[in-house]
Amino acid sequence: MLDQLQSAGSAALDADWPQLAGAASVAAAVLAVLWFARAVARRQYARLARTEANEVLEIPMLAASRTTIAFMLVVSAYSGLATLGLEGRPADWALRILTIAGFWQAGLWASTAAVAWLDHRRRATLEEDKAVAGSIGIIRFVARVLIWGMVLLLTLENLGVDITALVAGLGIGGVAVALALQNVLGDLLASLSITLDQPFVLGDFLIVGEHMGSVENIGIKSTRLRSLTGEQIVMSNADLLSSRVRNYGRMYERRIVFSLGVTYETSREKLRRIPALLREIIEAQEGVRFDRAHFAKYGDFSLDFEIVYHVLSPDYGRYMDVQQAINFRIHEAFEELGVQFAYPTQTLWVAGNEAAPPSRVASEAA
Repeated sequence: MLDQLQSAGSAALDADWPQLAGAASVAAAVLAVLWFARAVARRQYARLARTEANEVLEIPMLAASRTTIAFMLVVSAYSGLATLGLEGRPADWALRILTIAGFWQAGLWASTAAVAWLDHRRRATLEEDKAVAGSIGIIRFVARVLIWGMVLLLTLENLGVDITALVAGLGIGGVAVALALQNVLGDLLASLSITLDQPFVLGDFLIVGEHMGSVENIGIKSTRLRSLTGEQIVMSNADLLSSRVRNYGRMYERRIVFSLGVTYETSREKLRRIPALLREIIEAQEGVRFDRAHFAKYGDFSLDFEIVYHVLSPDYGRYMDVQQAINFRIHEAFEELGVQFAYPTQTLWVAGNEAAPPSRVASEAA
């Protein structure tokens, strides 16, 4: 290649000075036009980027603004040399250099446009479809690998490299690389599985073993959770998928089960009124569906009632507000009804004094 460039240089020196001056003028003019076009593209992109809406020409202007100086120099130099009438191998090598430069510049344009469009899609769908937003990072990585892999193969083909033999050699060497990087490849395949299967999306609250937090980012190798205490939890994708994941983000409503106990001295008439009273209290709450309230069992020191209802929202704060209102209302209603809440007690019978009433002694439950 060096010999061909020297031959092209010799042919250019053999031309007369007016031709060289004309070629230099053409090269300078082409460089000036390309430079001006890039400056216009950068100004237009800066103007469009200041608006919140995504304009049609915003991504093309961004890609055009990434035109490199090397590409502009190659194009302007080829334009100037073309006026000298190069022939044979020098002309072929000049065209080959221009083609390779065009491939790399086209790869840069395509990569920039793809990343910008995917980032725009991620922002647009973050509130509507978090599953798509979470998988866009992986799609962006795959798109860039494909674009630059194609550019590299086209470059090698123009340099005369046998791509078929190269691909076969890469296939053999890829086995050794795969064995050495099996953990990394496992995480990569796991990330693709998360993208396709979508067991969770951005914003979902997960419990994985002893760890819990909201999904903050789904990456190529790891997924990041933001815990309730504020720290970030980083988990590899392969480990995450091999664990049992409890996804509270897919919860549509909460089923609440709680119990309360009243003392054994409560009369049978009052006991019969309690289930209906509990139902009335729960149905008075907004966004709640009552299920049941029953006198469930005889406890060690209390008569136990079991209550089940549904909060029609997955929000934990909403559930706690409803439960608090129910507890306050139950306390008020029991006070009006004259029903006492039970607490751990024991009853002692004194031998030899069977006629005496039993004395209740408060103590710790066994």
